[in-house]
Amino acid sequence: MGISVLLARDAGGRVFLALLVLVGVFLPALHLLLPETSPLHISAYTLTLIGKYLCYGLLALAVDLVWGFGGILSLGHGAFFALGGYAMGMHMMRQIGDRGVYGNPLLPDFMVFLNWTELPWYWLGFDRFWFAALMVLLVPGSLAFVFGWLAFRSRVTGVYLSIITQALTYALMLAFFRNEMGFGGNNGLTDFKDLLGFSLQADGTRVFLFVTTALCLALAYVACRFVVSSKLGRVVVAVRDAESRTRFIGYRVEWFKLWIFVFSAVLSGIAGALYVPQVGIINPGEFSPLNSLELVIWVAVGGRATLYGAVLGAILVNYSKTVFTAILPEVWLFALGALFVLVTLFLPHGLIGLMSQRRGERA
Repeated sequence: MGISVLLARDAGGRVFLALLVLVGVFLPALHLLLPETSPLHISAYTLTLIGKYLCYGLLALAVDLVWGFGGILSLGHGAFFALGGYAMGMHMMRQIGDRGVYGNPLLPDFMVFLNWTELPWYWLGFDRFWFAALMVLLVPGSLAFVFGWLAFRSRVTGVYLSIITQALTYALMLAFFRNEMGFGGNNGLTDFKDLLGFSLQADGTRVFLFVTTALCLALAYVACRFVVSSKLGRVVVAVRDAESRTRFIGYRVEWFKLWIFVFSAVLSGIAGALYVPQVGIINPGEFSPLNSLELVIWVAVGGRATLYGAVLGAILVNYSKTVFTAILPEVWLFALGALFVLVTLFLPHGLIGLMSQRRGERA
């Protein structure tokens, strides 16, 4: 099925992509072309903040693909996001060179501080961008493949699979907190200087990262829509709705679940890689199980199995988080829990489902 035919049948997707193009074009223009005194000027902080929301939208898209269409409630996708972020962070740390606090041309500052004498073998190659970009895809994808092959082959499903995925991300968080691992310990990786030779503080670099994030989100949406509309996607949905029956008619359901799980993990890694240069830090806190729980809330609020609804939910929830953590920081976690309960009880299909229902009633 061609992309044009696919989008012709996806009215919501067309609106989503059109809005994404507008955001990707006009917000950078408002930042670069208008003076700071103009009321329409977009500050560098705001541009970076919206870019972070778009990264979260890409992550939510990945979770919706595996949960909404595959029926796999993963509570560990934050791990794939963090691994992609660490891969990009390692590259930018290698690019600092002798501009660090200790002036060591080979070792990052935290390794010098901890009296490391040589670069660990798993840091080799990260001085090259193409190698780091490859690791952004391979590391989350490989972990998802090994984990998924073991879990799906053993027919682990439902809440048991969710608990295991959460245990995975918690174990990784504890491991990355250790200084001996060589990833910066509690502080993580930070103090990045540039990317591909361009300063991360320059307006042009910020705009480039923002536009690249919007473009990747658009491409990921088209790819996910193509997948779920293909024969492969229809089999995945059949596995979600009736796994035993799908297995009975001859499909190797574990391979379909594994494929969609790995593809979703790769998208999460890309989101993490785009997130780190815009935010400027990556630490073990990104592995926190709470972060993976929030991903599910984003998808539930926006609308499960809609793709663009997941992106909408991610942006709305994180915008609310930005506002409420500034006004009432101690109340935010309670508000987040209440939001999940209310959506589960009164909006089982999320905001997109509510909008569809209202349109049906008017019709």
